[in-house]
Amino acid sequence: MHGLGSHPRRVIVVTDGDRVAARALAIAAKRTGCSFVAQSRGNPTRLSGVELVRCIESAQRDPVIVMLDDNGDPAEAAGESALRVLYAHPSVEIAAILAVASHTGGVRGTPVDFSVDRTGRRVERAVDKEGRETDSYLVAGDTVDALCGLDVPLIVGIGDIGKMGGLDAPARGSPVTTSAIEWVLMELAWRAGRRHLDPGGHSPTTTKPARHTIQ
Repeated sequence: MHGLGSHPRRVIVVTDGDRVAARALAIAAKRTGCSFVAQSRGNPTRLSGVELVRCIESAQRDPVIVMLDDNGDPAEAAGESALRVLYAHPSVEIAAILAVASHTGGVRGTPVDFSVDRTGRRVERAVDKEGRETDSYLVAGDTVDALCGLDVPLIVGIGDIGKMGGLDAPARGSPVTTSAIEWVLMELAWRAGRRHLDPGGHSPTTTKPARHTIQ
């Protein structure tokens, strides 16, 4: 993880903005040693991209988890506009994106590197809103189409954060969201050459043994 020096701040963008998802992400950030920009919550995103950059720059540690949400607006709405500012800003490095699935119609979807299902396991295809693996490699959801055309190192699919039939409820410690952040950190560590795959000192939080398929 970077400190607060001159390096760009490493950010994990989450394409969701509702209150339950914010509670789940706050729990996951605490459990994984990340920072969380609570001010980024909103349907749609309330802060501008520049305001979010200021919040990111003041975060205690990297990576910094930021929520972005277009609230289903098919046009370029606040979440997408903020995403493009973060993507282009020299103080920010988007290290990964959690692409949150929903039942939004009329969207193209975006390809994922892998997904995390409703049990916290890594799966190779996309998942739906309930966190069940699908036959596609495209995750469809609010704000997800905004990812098309962006050169982001890692995109990971996930179901409806903080929900998924109660399996990811904040009252239960949001184990699916926590596991997803852990998988992201492990994949980034793997790609950086730290092949012990243990950036947080513990294994992913899964209800069943994790299916680890990193090559």
